[in-house]
Amino acid sequence: MSKFEPFEPRPRIAAAVSGGADSMALALLSDRWVRSRGGAVLAVVIDHALRPESGAEAAQTMHRLAVRGIQAKLLRVAGLTHGPALAERARAARYSLLHEACRTEGILHLLVGHHAADQAETVLLRRQSGSGPAGLAAMAAVVEHQGLRILRPLLNVSPAELRDLLWRQGVGWVEDPSNADLRATRPRLRAELATCKDPEQEIGALCAAARQAARVRAQREAELANLLADRAAIYPEGFAVLSPGAIDPDALGTLIQAISGAIFPPRLRAVAALASAPHPATCGGVRMAPAGRLGPGLLLVREEAAMASPIRAVPGQVWDGRFRLQRDARVPKDAQIGALGDHAANFRRLSHLPASVLRTLPALRVGNMLAAVPHLLYPDPESCSALRLDFHPQRAAAGAPFFPA
Repeated sequence: MSKFEPFEPRPRIAAAVSGGADSMALALLSDRWVRSRGGAVLAVVIDHALRPESGAEAAQTMHRLAVRGIQAKLLRVAGLTHGPALAERARAARYSLLHEACRTEGILHLLVGHHAADQAETVLLRRQSGSGPAGLAAMAAVVEHQGLRILRPLLNVSPAELRDLLWRQGVGWVEDPSNADLRATRPRLRAELATCKDPEQEIGALCAAARQAARVRAQREAELANLLADRAAIYPEGFAVLSPGAIDPDALGTLIQAISGAIFPPRLRAVAALASAPHPATCGGVRMAPAGRLGPGLLLVREEAAMASPIRAVPGQVWDGRFRLQRDARVPKDAQIGALGDHAANFRRLSHLPASVLRTLPALRVGNMLAAVPHLLYPDPESCSALRLDFHPQRAAAGAPFFPA
């Protein structure tokens, strides 16, 4: 845990616990570490409710934690059903619950139990998909997301070591049959690794390759962050101005990704020609146009046609992958968040912003009535202070660099 320092005095941390061997070992180890610091761990047990026996297994896990004196909270995923992309949907639902639990408890650090074999499988997956150096870095040891640090302290620890710990401590665990379902990709890779002449050596080699790729990725991301700090100005209204001249394609792709609110950057092939000679164009859900009165260079603004539809205004909700409504917002009943759109014409004389930016600003409406445009302080500053919509793209243009395991 020392590589994740600093922590606050007497830290309070959370551990994601499924009840399996890896997460049970994580709970024991994190409890031991945090007690030595005078702090406490909260084990967040997630029941996906996908199997009839999952409820009983979750209760058994809660009991096992209680016997060890570890505080635990049980959360159940609602509405998750079998079908396409189940693993991705389950992961999204799980992390949503974990984030909310940490926010409610005022916890800044969430530990998850990915271990060396998980990392090795990720490297193999990325190789099969033709990933470049960034993808081959596999899982980062630290990810910062929405005010939470997600820590993976076991990435260099083998699953055999974790199970040995549980045996020695006399702690049981749950075996999830889906982990042995060879119809899924990861179980197949796991089975292939197990047939190697020396599985532990193979896992170690794959993890070493990931660490080397991670160091390269971290250095590259730091270079791109410095370049963007020098070449681009990003504004809280969700647009950017790029200074004139050619730019590294990766830097431009990262900037486009941030302005679009996308999870992934645009394809490098689509960005390369633009980067060598930046010019007005549309790419990756972002419109590039002359910056005009904002200065020399190009304006990068969200492509209007690509924006998300209006959504119900719920505190903490993110609209269009870009703007997050503050968690303590006092939202009018039945309000929705959507683009300002045609209502932008009412503010042309009141704002210095280009029309293309005004139209993409987030606005709150009740029915067809405009209730608030926080970035324009409409209807008044006091009302808008309780309805702040922060530019919070899913991937920052220059966030924290990749953290190697």
